[in-house]
This record gives sequence, C-alpha cells and structure tokens, in this order.
Amino acid sequence: MADRSMTVSQAIIEFLSHQYTVDGAHRERTIAGVFGIFGHGNVAGIGQALKQLSVENPAQMPYFQARNEQAMVHESSAYARMKRRRSTFACAASVGPGATNMLTGAAVATTNHLPVLLLPSDTFANRSSDPVLQQLEIPSDATLSVNDAFKPLSRFFDRVQRPEQVFSALLGAMRVLTDPADTGAVTIALPEDVQAEVLKVPAEFLAEREWRIRRPRAEAQLLAEVARVIAKAKNPLIIAGGGIIYSDAHNALATFVEKTGIPVAASQAGVGSLPWDHAQYVGSVGATGTTAANRIAREADLIIGIGTRYSDFTTSSRTAFQNPEVRFININIAAFDAFKHGSALPVVADARETLIELTELLAGFKVSTDFAAKIAREKSEWNAVVDAAFVDQKRALPSQTEIIHAVQSASDATDTVICAAGSLPGDLHKLWRVRSPLGYHVEYAFSCMGYEIAAGLGAARAGAMPIVMVGDGSYLMMHTEIVSAVAEGLKFIIVLIQNHGFASIGHLSEDIGSQRFGTQYRYRNEKENNFENDQRLPVDLAANAASLGIQVISIKESSTAIADLHEAVKTAKKSDKATLIHINSDPLLYSPGGEGWWDVPIAPVSTLQSTQAAYAKYSKEITAQRPLLGNGINDKK
Repeated sequence: MADRSMTVSQAIIEFLSHQYTVDGAHRERTIAGVFGIFGHGNVAGIGQALKQLSVENPAQMPYFQARNEQAMVHESSAYARMKRRRSTFACAASVGPGATNMLTGAAVATTNHLPVLLLPSDTFANRSSDPVLQQLEIPSDATLSVNDAFKPLSRFFDRVQRPEQVFSALLGAMRVLTDPADTGAVTIALPEDVQAEVLKVPAEFLAEREWRIRRPRAEAQLLAEVARVIAKAKNPLIIAGGGIIYSDAHNALATFVEKTGIPVAASQAGVGSLPWDHAQYVGSVGATGTTAANRIAREADLIIGIGTRYSDFTTSSRTAFQNPEVRFININIAAFDAFKHGSALPVVADARETLIELTELLAGFKVSTDFAAKIAREKSEWNAVVDAAFVDQKRALPSQTEIIHAVQSASDATDTVICAAGSLPGDLHKLWRVRSPLGYHVEYAFSCMGYEIAAGLGAARAGAMPIVMVGDGSYLMMHTEIVSAVAEGLKFIIVLIQNHGFASIGHLSEDIGSQRFGTQYRYRNEKENNFENDQRLPVDLAANAASLGIQVISIKESSTAIADLHEAVKTAKKSDKATLIHINSDPLLYSPGGEGWWDVPIAPVSTLQSTQAAYAKYSKEITAQRPLLGNGINDKK
C-alpha cells in the first residue's frame, strides 16, 4: 500500500479504525466508534473525515450523535467498563464550550481508570484569525487555551500544532488507552486549522496494529513472602476492587477463597467479583458497607486489597480496621495504588495471575473453623436484616429499599444495574444482590450526577441489558441522552425515583446539623431566604421524559406501588424499546445501617443546637480514625 495524501482529520479517523486490543485470546477494536457534536472547530475537520468515510465505507468507523459533550464521554466510559477496558469510543467536540463540556467526563474516566479518547478542537495554530469565536484569551500566556484544563484530568495529553505531530500523538494515545496501570482520559487537542491541513501519511501508519494488554506476574520472592504472611493470619479479609473485574479474575478469586476460606468484601467498583450468595462473600465494605463485612474488617489482622484504590468510602475514612496488629497486602497493577497506606507488601502485578499463583503457594492453608463460623454467622445475620427490609409495607410512598428489591426481583441475573450519585449508590452497595460479574455498575469514584442515563446507553452498546436507577436530582442534571436512545432504538430501562430533592445530601445535611438546607425542591421563601417550608414544585418528570419520545410507565401513589413497579419492570423488559418507569418515594425512609462511618467535618462553633449536637457526636467518632501506615511486617522470628 502506497503512502497517501490526507488531511490530519482523515488520517486520525483512518488510523483509529485499524487499532485492535489483544487480551490473551481476545481481540477487538480498540476504538469502537466516534461520538461527535460538530461546530466551527471541527465540522470541516473531524466531521468531514467521518462523513467521507461514511460514504466510502460506512462500517469502517461508526459515527454516533450525542446531545451533550459530557454525556458522550460518560457513555464511552460505561462502554469501556462493560468491555473490561478492552474497547472504548473517541469523542470529538468543537472549540471552546464544546471542548470544556467534556472536562467532567474526563475526570470521571481518569478517576475510574477507564479509557476514553477525547478529541477537543482548539483555536487556530497559525493565529491568523485570533481571537476566534469562543476563544478564551489569556493576556499573560498566548499559548494557553481552554483545552489546557484537560491536562490535570488526563492520563495523556498532546496538542497537534503541526500536521506531522499527529503520528506521535496518536501512538502515544494508544499506548495509554491500552495500559491497564495507566489508563484513563486521553486528550489530543486539535487546532481547527490543523485538522484540515494535508500531509503525506505512510502506509505502515494506517496498517492494522495490535496493542496487547499487559498481565504482569509478581516477583517470585515477594509472592512467597505474601503467602507466608497470609498463612500466619488468623482473621484475614480480602477487599476486592475494580481490578478483579478488569482482570477477569472472578474464577481465580472464587477458587482461591474456596480453598482458603478467606472472606471477601467489595468496594463499589468490586461488586460482581463474587456472586452475592457465595459462601465467602460478606458484601460491601466501608461507609456504605454491610454489618458482615464491616465487623470482620474491624477485627481483621490482615487486609488483602486486590485491585482497589482504597477510597474513603472503602476504608470508612480510615476507621474500618481497628485491630492494632492489622497488616496490609496490596495487590494492584498500578504501583500508585499498591503502595497506598504504607503497605509493607505492595505487589505490583495483575490480579488474576497473582491469585492463580497464590492458590498454589497456599495449598493446604485454611482459615480456622471458628473464623469460618463467624463468617457464616455474620453473613446470615445481614441477609436476614435485608430480607426484612425488603418486605413490601404497602405504602403509597415506598422506601428506596423496597424499590430496589422490586426492581431486582423483576430483573434477570445478567442484567446490569447502573447508578452514580445520590443516596442510591450507598443503598445499592449494601442491598443489590449481584449475580453476574458485570451485573453491577455504580460509578462512585467521581460519583458524578448526570452519569447514569448516558452510562445506560454505553452499556447497551456493549451488549448489556442495563437497568438505570436514578433520582430526580441526577435525572435533571443530564437526561438529554434519552433522545439518543430513541433515535437509535437502543433498549434500556430507566427507573426514575422522584423524592423531590437531593435525598442523599439531605440525609447528610441532617446528620451534620444543617437540617436539609438547600436540598428540597420547593418554592423559594424570600422572607426566610430558603427553600425549606413552602409547597413542593409541580414538576412532572414523567411528562418530561415522554416529551423526549421514550416509553413511560407511571406508578401511582397507592398501597400497590411496589407490586406495580415489579410488574412495570417485567413489562419494560419484554419491550423492544427503551422504557422509563417513574415512581415517587419517601426520602425519609432509610435503608438498614451497616455500621460504617464517613468523615465529613462539622463546624465546631455554631449558634444552631443541631450543629452543636452533631459536632459532639463527630468528636467521639473521629477518635477511631487511624493513619493506616501498614505497621510493617517484621515477624520472621
């Protein structure tokens, strides 16, 4: 194949269409397609290239519309998670606000270690038209544009100021997109004039290229030490994170814990590592954890973190582990996370490969019968608490707990529940009984309001049957991608829970003594300068959704609301179109507590008695916080 004269944009799109990710025997396209919203920054560049290819070869690089630039990044992130980071989308936006609309999406992708390729347009490299429409001028630095805001949010950033720079920029982007230890948002800023410039592209640059996902093994000597320490532990606990999901280590984990008897607790990203009814699975851990996981964590003398980044919710703001002799073994493909909390045994390696080797090294090891009995007892007690909370109380305004059970009982084992923000993630973490490895997708690294519906589309594109659970606060942030689902005939289910405000922050506000200030959707009381005591707003979100073209099922406020919701989910699953189910709930009915804690500093001085009482309680609770420095492992005597 001869070298070709092409525009920079044509070269980018053609190059991306020939990139493949290889993970063992699995091979698929790294960039499954391109989302694009076009403006003066990219309509003549990336837009023209996509149009040209759609005429010449429509299947070579699929193009998809989006309604909001942030949403298309969320959609790509969700797709990448469902694909275990083997495939993602590119997202093209115009100059200025189109580009900056993707910043939040970039933060979500990078925080969650999910690969997404961002192609924001930039202002003229030749500056012949400066300042162009939508250009932000910085008098002190003419080289800056709004796209520089992507730098701290991206795992890789480049700006193509000259056509020939596109080669190194794209190769660098692909390296990071397919690196399990370093992936996240990858940003290549494209000045609008450079996008349309012509260059000669070498044939080898446009040939098919494979990018192999690394699965590094642990050092033999280090792993032998890890096995020795585990064998001496009396009350070990595994914390499974997202690394189990991305490494496809479910079977290896199950084999390891079935042979050793070690219990497993999950972070938000790690739910799905084991099915909920597995004998060694004690549920979610931390601030939104179960009593089973948190009680075992409290007494554990060894914590084995696998693929977790130890967020404050996972560690209950460093109060979860109270055994003074507790040690930490961190197994993570990313050194940054493996060394967290001063772990004396950081293992920088792939989760699946490490578990397979540890299973062999620990042949014959089994936790004590007393500890095994405690695991079974705590698990049974928590399951009984949840079973009781799931009982339909026949309320006109049901609890969120009852709603979760109604949705799950009507779903199939392979369905994927999707959520991101509000009170739902915490309740789902404790209550959702996951039955398949990819059956749970709650974005809780950035906990981004507005993520849910776009993520539902991304999961649907990946072949999943998504059930999006979202509150009215998050729905109002970004519901526009419903239009995309209608336009493309993508099937997914949205369960919209309306509680007339921000229920999660309302609950937190109450806990810290601020009495739900600013969290309710009511008419403003000008005299009192608040939204607390007036009537609720007459907002009809079911009508709003219907106006966007989606099928809507409204659950009436009645004693049969939960039964009606169950049937509505069944009906929606039988439909071949996207469906939104609307139900009202009582935000003051809380899910069962799991004995977790979260550090939210409270004002030490206040004229409000509620704040004074909250601070007195906080002052006692924070005494359980510890530095978690790993304590070292010097017990070779």
